[in-house]
Amino acid sequence: MKLYFKYVGMLLKSQMQYKASFIMTTLGQFLVSFTAFLGVYFMFSRFHSVKGFVFPEILLCFSILLMAFSLTECFVRGFDVFPRLIQSGNLDRILVRPRNEIFQVLTSNMDFSRIGRLLQSVLMLIYAIPASGIVWTFDKVVTVILMLIGGMAVFTALFVLYAGISFFTIEGLEFMNIFTDGSREFGKYPLSIYGEGILKFFTYVIPIALFQYYPFLYLIGRSDNAGLMFLPLLGFVFLLPCYGFFRFGLRRYKSTGS
Repeated sequence: MKLYFKYVGMLLKSQMQYKASFIMTTLGQFLVSFTAFLGVYFMFSRFHSVKGFVFPEILLCFSILLMAFSLTECFVRGFDVFPRLIQSGNLDRILVRPRNEIFQVLTSNMDFSRIGRLLQSVLMLIYAIPASGIVWTFDKVVTVILMLIGGMAVFTALFVLYAGISFFTIEGLEFMNIFTDGSREFGKYPLSIYGEGILKFFTYVIPIALFQYYPFLYLIGRSDNAGLMFLPLLGFVFLLPCYGFFRFGLRRYKSTGS
């Protein structure tokens, strides 16, 4: 862990060498997320609820998912841009070094400008916590924490899966953005509003609903099933096959010769 934090410090210092560029990029990330918030705000200024969910509840759901996505995109960025390592030949260097390749990929790229999105999610959460009317008992606080951890696990799994596919395609496949960036957009609202088919897909195939929807029902008091608060931990189960697929691709990796 000491070495990991040393890499974090080095990457942060390198990105802060151009402070103006860093600040503008961070501001841009904030504004992109802010436009999504405005879309939700203007819709609720016209309609007071969506499928029975009111504005503070929607913001609570959206802020937790956006926070999980922003943290993952910041610290697991190396897997998101993994095709570049293959195309540039830098993956060959990683494989001949004595350190674990997962560690090296994680520390190869971190994008700290994502704190712009993270700030947006924090501001929404600060507003939603008192406005939602939730009685914040210990189990409700734990539910929020588990939703955040489970969300990071699921998004990490999707980035690792994307990296695994890159072994066979060399270039990244844009359709994976449907499940990463797309999930961030879908996740603005509880997944049940999109219909039963979408909810089942994001429950049994891409388990976004396990941290975004079901524990959220318990959080806002629409379900008394306390077991729902632990569903986000199944995100780590989803991480296992994605990691296995990455290892499968790694064993069949052939250098691009770059």
